[in-house]
Amino acid sequence: MLVLGIETSCDETAAAIVDESACVRSDVVMSQIAVHAPYGGVVPELAARDHLRHVRPVIEEACARAGTSLSALDGIAVTCRPGLSGALLVGVQVAKGLAFALDKPLVGVDHLVGHLLSAFLRYPDLPAEAPPAFPFVALLASGGHTALYRVDGPDPSQMRELGATRDDAAGEAFDKVAKQLGLGYPGGPVIDRLAREGDPDRIELGWPMASRRSLEFSFSGLKTNVARYVERHGRPGDDRNLRDLCAAFQRRVVDTLVKKTMTAAVEHDVRTVVLGGGVAANRELRERAAAAAAKRGIRLVVPPLRACTDNGAMIAHAGLSRLARGENDAPSLETSPHTALPRVTRKGRGRRPTP
Repeated sequence: MLVLGIETSCDETAAAIVDESACVRSDVVMSQIAVHAPYGGVVPELAARDHLRHVRPVIEEACARAGTSLSALDGIAVTCRPGLSGALLVGVQVAKGLAFALDKPLVGVDHLVGHLLSAFLRYPDLPAEAPPAFPFVALLASGGHTALYRVDGPDPSQMRELGATRDDAAGEAFDKVAKQLGLGYPGGPVIDRLAREGDPDRIELGWPMASRRSLEFSFSGLKTNVARYVERHGRPGDDRNLRDLCAAFQRRVVDTLVKKTMTAAVEHDVRTVVLGGGVAANRELRERAAAAAAKRGIRLVVPPLRACTDNGAMIAHAGLSRLARGENDAPSLETSPHTALPRVTRKGRGRRPTP
């Protein structure tokens, strides 16, 4: 069974073909970094227009790399939520058109479900690793999302949010701090690089949501701490101060992510933790999470770097089981800027999914 996955929820135009064994036959991603870099962040209108220009050639390239044709596909999966409304609309409309023209079934996929299941993807050019065992706790950290989930199975009904950010996502905080420091966009990779040679303890910054009794996150205060430092001292002029400030900021973010993730795993008596989302590519997060997991006898699973950022392969894989059951969302598939995954409070009282 071959499934085409289309992803256009934010600032990457992506398409991939995945088979029933979760083997990635092709994976094509067209980045929009150059488009949004002058603005220090993603501009929704520009993102939608760039998706419109590139979605067709990206799909064609995915088919070419997989050595197959659109007519040979068994189904199509497309991100329908959450994300930027205009960007989502491009992918969904293209997927609908293909499904109609080819007479193929189509299913919509929640972008967050794709990330939560990305650890199951297999790439022919990488060593095969054992997939995570259910249940597991997943930290999903990216530019648009930061949340902890308990995942009891591959169906969205078996996933629930344990805690999320109250304001900025972790990746968004990296980008905004990088903009304050004049480091360009995206901020995560450059802050990670500078932090390697910095002293995280030389510059004092507050610890975000330090309470261990909460599984929620908040990074706006930390971002404000950096802004106040810049107001008082100006942008760091010498390399040492810049490296130390980046190291201090990154240490606060990483420690918060790791501590709350491990707390969630221990509280839920889960022995496997999965990292996902673009921030999972951060070197320090991977290292400190591995050390914390080993200390507690927890297995840590981190997808390959290419599976952490937005991609079509995770969407194809997430939609594959529904297609295998004969489900079909076309032609009524609609988009939404919000996820449908259920949330729970600290005391276990259910909250309705965001409409």
